[in-house]
Amino acid sequence: MGSAFRQLWNARALVYVLVVRELKARYRGSVLGFLWSLMNPLLLLAIYGLVFAFILEQRDPSMSPYVLYLASGLLPWMWLSSSVLQSCTAILDGSALLRKVVFPAEVLPIVYILSNGVHFVLSLLIYLGFAVAFHLPLHVSLISLPLIIAAQLVFTTALGLVLSALTVYFRDLRDLIGNLMTLWFFSSPVIYSMELPTIRRSAVLATLLRVNPATHLLEAYHAVLFYGRWPDWASWAVFTAVALLAFGVAYGFFHRLRDTLVEEV
Repeated sequence: MGSAFRQLWNARALVYVLVVRELKARYRGSVLGFLWSLMNPLLLLAIYGLVFAFILEQRDPSMSPYVLYLASGLLPWMWLSSSVLQSCTAILDGSALLRKVVFPAEVLPIVYILSNGVHFVLSLLIYLGFAVAFHLPLHVSLISLPLIIAAQLVFTTALGLVLSALTVYFRDLRDLIGNLMTLWFFSSPVIYSMELPTIRRSAVLATLLRVNPATHLLEAYHAVLFYGRWPDWASWAVFTAVALLAFGVAYGFFHRLRDTLVEEV
C-alpha cells in the first residue's frame, strides 16, 4: 500500500494539471463559470429548504432545521456518488491519453474524484455560512473535518479504481452502478438518522445499516457539521480501516489489469 501512495504522490504534478483542466472544462462556455461551484449548493439548499419547510413535515426536533441536517449528509454523499459514477467511464474517456504516451492510468479516475472534491469543499463553506445564520453550534470538532475528508477520499479512490478498470471490460457496468447508487443512498443515513425509533427497535435493521461503510462516514459528518460534537472515533476508525484496506486491494487489482487496459479501450 505504501508503494501505491508513493506512485500517486510522484504523479501529483500531472494530477494537478488534469484536475485544473477538468474544472475549467466543466464550466467552459457558461456565463457564471466557476461561480456555479457556489451557486449549486445554494440552489440545492434552497430547494430542499422549500420542500421540507413547507411541504413535508419534519417531526424529529433533534434534526431541526432539517434542511441543514440533510445537507450535512447530502453534500458528502454527492461527492461520493458523482465520483463513483464518473470514475466508471474515466479510462474510456481518457483512452486517447493512454494510447499516445506512457500514462499512469490510475490518474484518470482520481482526477474526477479530486475535481468533485474541490466542489465539495466549496459546498462546505456555503454550508458553514448557513450554519452560522441558523445558529448551529460551530464546535472545535470542526478541526477533525480534514481527517474525515481524507478517509472519504481514500475510500472513494478505492471504488473509482476498481470500477474504472471493470467498466473497460463490462461497458454496461455504469448503468448498473447508477441503479445500485440509488439503493445505497436509501441504505445510508442521508435523509434519516440512525436514532429513528424504527431503526432502534430493530436490531437486524440497525446491524444491516451498520455494515454499510457509508453509515460510519455520514454519521461523522452529521456529528461535526450539524450537532457540533466530535465524531464517534470508534466508528470513524472502522471506516478508515475499511477505506485503507479497500484502497490496498483496489490498487493491487488495478495494477494487475493495467497492461491490458490500453488494448481494451
